[in-house]
Amino acid sequence: MASPRRSKARRRSASPRRGGASQQLPVAGPGERIWVVDVPYGTQVDGAAWHTAVKTHLFVGRDLPEHLAPYAPGAHTLGRFIENSLNPDDPTPNPEPTGALEPRKIQFEAADAIAERAAAGGRQFLLADEPGVGKTISAVLGATAVGDLRGAQRVLVVADRPAAITIGHWCRTITALGDGGLEWVVITWDRLDKVKDHTWDVIIADEAHALRRTTTKRWKAWTKISGHSRPHDKAPFVIATTATPGHTPLELPYLAPAYAQVLGEPMREWTAATQAGTTFAAALERHGVGVEHGRYGATWTTDPTRRAADLKLVRGWLADERPPAMLHRAAPWGPVPISGMPVTLTPAERAAYGAEWGEFCREMDLARRGRSIAKGRAALLRFRQKAGLIRVDSTVAWIAQQVEAERQVACSVEFVTTAADPIADRLRDAGIEVASIYGGDRFDAEAERLRFQKGEAKVCVFTTVASISLHAGETLADGRRASTEPRVGIFHQARFSGIAARQVTGRTHRDHQVSPWHIAYAEGTVEEQVGKVMVERIAAASDSVGSDTTGLTDLAHLLGADWLPPTAMTTDDS
Repeated sequence: MASPRRSKARRRSASPRRGGASQQLPVAGPGERIWVVDVPYGTQVDGAAWHTAVKTHLFVGRDLPEHLAPYAPGAHTLGRFIENSLNPDDPTPNPEPTGALEPRKIQFEAADAIAERAAAGGRQFLLADEPGVGKTISAVLGATAVGDLRGAQRVLVVADRPAAITIGHWCRTITALGDGGLEWVVITWDRLDKVKDHTWDVIIADEAHALRRTTTKRWKAWTKISGHSRPHDKAPFVIATTATPGHTPLELPYLAPAYAQVLGEPMREWTAATQAGTTFAAALERHGVGVEHGRYGATWTTDPTRRAADLKLVRGWLADERPPAMLHRAAPWGPVPISGMPVTLTPAERAAYGAEWGEFCREMDLARRGRSIAKGRAALLRFRQKAGLIRVDSTVAWIAQQVEAERQVACSVEFVTTAADPIADRLRDAGIEVASIYGGDRFDAEAERLRFQKGEAKVCVFTTVASISLHAGETLADGRRASTEPRVGIFHQARFSGIAARQVTGRTHRDHQVSPWHIAYAEGTVEEQVGKVMVERIAAASDSVGSDTTGLTDLAHLLGADWLPPTAMTTDDS
């Protein structure tokens, strides 16, 4: 089995840079060191000075003053990495393994599979287990094993947002299992630019479906960091983790290195510095995937027989390789129970709903005639917001009933002002404590999550899709366990992306905890038809790739939006 620890003899003390003009940094005097101070944006703290060379606040002195101590970076964070780079002769030691987590057999098996792929010369591994199976621990054990095999020194973990939750979760996991003598750095996807000039031996790409689109700054930074276009034997080893890789094979460009390697082709056949998506689509088409070309570029075939064959093909490239380049295992405790929840509107609510539907149809028709994608998408968003606002009272009443029945409720919403705020406010007015994880930096996401997990707040209203744990009985950072009251979930608005919705259900239906979810919709309206489609799509989204797209087509037809590109339907769900 993969060992979680090894000697620390290979730890690198300083960070080599690939290039760039040097900038003046403060100099530590005798007995002094340079301290990194993680001061939140917009906050001023006496004694901490911003330095553009490292893009962070610094303090020079023998010891960190007491008032700056709360801003000291934790182990395995970017701040600690920068600080140790600035003090190569006096790095802050990482904590010893706490042993707070006991990996399960299924997680050791995943780590062994990752190590076997690396030992065979592989450059990438897709860990596509269902939400809640334990991909984080599996990935840490696997990265440690790969590091041991390859004499690695440094591991980068790229986690999803919110950073206040995900970075701490990964850092605690690494500390619990032990760093294995490796230098670990945990960041989020929006911080890739801060590490693109450093060299990484092993990279964990958490929620790797964040790399579905090749026209973003995120993709550009990722290709540099991961050595995406480099020869197979010159790139770092990448562990891509996601329970929902993509809507279609065309949304898997981040797996191009694995595909190219198992098919015996150089990376230039699968990617390009410009038009990376086009090159990837051409490679898929060349190998038999049904690619069609239309107004908005390459799309996946709509023929169901061809789609089934394509899914078998692209999965087989990785799963049938020996040793395998991917692993996909269903949750041992079964699939998430998912059902629709019809809401009977009052006459006044139905009249309001009918008026909004009529206005939406007129706006969508005008947008279609003018071929204005922006106006069509705006009309769709406005209708979803207004329709959801009409149902707020019914959602609040259902949640209150669940709390009275001694259940804790996870309420997933997509919009803040027309859903999250009114639901949370009305629940509080009813005397029910609510944990709020939405609205950017309005709330301390981890503090709010812990309020829910400890049972102090019986309801959690959230917009985030992935990377937070809300399940019963979770082992918390201080060793205590989360409340054991059963969790139930409700989608106040049906997400249009089965992938995003599947991720949401995995917030509570995880780690052997069964948690039913319900999709609320207005009875006798288009929402009812949308809700029924999404129940089917969420159940199907656990397939490795591609099962979600037919649902998007069905939804677009129901809403008169079938003339819009698919991204207009799912951008907010990403």
